[in-house]
Amino acid sequence: MLEPLRQGLPPLNLAAASDASSCALPARYEAVREARQFTRKTLDQWDLGDRFDDVRLVVSELVTNALRHGLPADTPRPAAPDLPVRLHLMRWTERLVCAVRDPSEDSPVARESDDFSAESGRGLFLVESFSDGWGWHPMAGALGGKVVWALFRLPRPAGRPRPGR
Repeated sequence: MLEPLRQGLPPLNLAAASDASSCALPARYEAVREARQFTRKTLDQWDLGDRFDDVRLVVSELVTNALRHGLPADTPRPAAPDLPVRLHLMRWTERLVCAVRDPSEDSPVARESDDFSAESGRGLFLVESFSDGWGWHPMAGALGGKVVWALFRLPRPAGRPRPGR
């Protein structure tokens, strides 16, 4: 299921993430700002502040899409006690993954037209443009919903050989 996260890198082991952090987000559009603040703080802690601009844009788009398209229409926006959207940031030696979980089982849909003057529909185009790859998968078990993720390759630390060499 997570095969696309490999992107030419060694196999991904979720338990082997060197760092991981997540936050629950309320069902209101101010949550996008909260997600950006959380991302800034987390990347700074991981000494990845130089990646903030691209990651911030992608996180903003993924969270906005989750709030706009991933929640049932009758979800109260001012305050939802169960916080149905969650942002996960995970870092391995050579990659950073941003993942946003929402309760919808519908697949994300990228705009198929070239109408970039439209008010909406450019989010996944931006995610694709600013990350090294993105995808989604349904959640298994009682949680339900889906996770939409974006991958960022990180420079290999100096002096560390690639696995298998």
